[in-house]
Amino acid sequence: MRKILMLLSACALLSSCAEHQHEKEEEVKYLVTSPLKADTTVTKDYVCQIRAIRHIEMRAQQRGYIQNIYVDEGQSVREGQVMFQIMPKLYEAELQKAQAEASFVGIEYKNTKRLADSNVVAPNELAMVNAKLDKAKAEVALAQVHLGFTKIKAPFTGIMDHFQVRLGSLVDEGDLLTTLSDNSKMWVYFNVPEAEYLDYKAKQTDTRKMQVKLRMANNELFDHPGVVETIEADFDNETGNIAFRATFPNPKGLLRHGETGNIEMTIPLRNALIIPQKATFEILEKKYVYVVGADNKVHSREVSVAAEMPDLYVIGNGLKDGERILLEGIRKVKDGDKIQFQYEGPQSVIPKLRVYAE
Repeated sequence: MRKILMLLSACALLSSCAEHQHEKEEEVKYLVTSPLKADTTVTKDYVCQIRAIRHIEMRAQQRGYIQNIYVDEGQSVREGQVMFQIMPKLYEAELQKAQAEASFVGIEYKNTKRLADSNVVAPNELAMVNAKLDKAKAEVALAQVHLGFTKIKAPFTGIMDHFQVRLGSLVDEGDLLTTLSDNSKMWVYFNVPEAEYLDYKAKQTDTRKMQVKLRMANNELFDHPGVVETIEADFDNETGNIAFRATFPNPKGLLRHGETGNIEMTIPLRNALIIPQKATFEILEKKYVYVVGADNKVHSREVSVAAEMPDLYVIGNGLKDGERILLEGIRKVKDGDKIQFQYEGPQSVIPKLRVYAE
């Protein structure tokens, strides 16, 4: 009886070991896939500064007291609209004086001309009086200009900033009164690294301007797309960047000078190698994948990421089309392990992909 019990126990133990071994074999069957080679696009973000196409300082052109202010801070003004009035009395008096002098010289010229026509005076004397009259007329014109400068008018339609002076302020020639912005269109500046600039120029195969989008500070996309119109001439030696300028229409006046945001630039990629982000792991800020060899052994390999998309990486170097990479169980294997796996093509893996921690 005792022998029978021992035999039954041994059989149970062997059966348990067999079941455990079977479960272990089930556990080590990993999921493997390959890079997807396809044409795609990536969106890159760049911090940007928003500027009005015209943003100028309004300064006094004459010295005097501010007699009238016809506008208010933040107001839209029309081209030619009077904004400030500097007390004109002094300049009106100078104009009257110049006009009186011109009238006097005009009478003198007429008298001299009659005498010259009668050969009483020499032609040279008439010429001198004529020059004197021209000078007097020039003085009148100059006085009119000075008087005109006492009215500061908007050079273009735009929006005013805050006042730098108040009613009754004494201003000198050149003193700042306010600033004026033309916000009908906006210039948006953003810095692009040298490598991305070279890629952009290499892929610019036609004369069409690249369209970009603007994500505003509230994380909303601006209603209208912009176009990249110009690139500055020089790189910044300290940052290695070069400034791009995109122009955006601003029909509703939503954008204002000095705002910030992010430019979203969509860049086409041809024959890109795309892999799931979760197929990678990081060591000392470098990305690696496990490549499954012909002997079913896994070997870690460093890869460079050319671009990033949701759940996906576009690989620049380190992988070839058709190579097999470990998709799941990365933390359960080590370099050189021989594994059992199930292969699933990238066309079926990527649509249902989600990044998650194992």
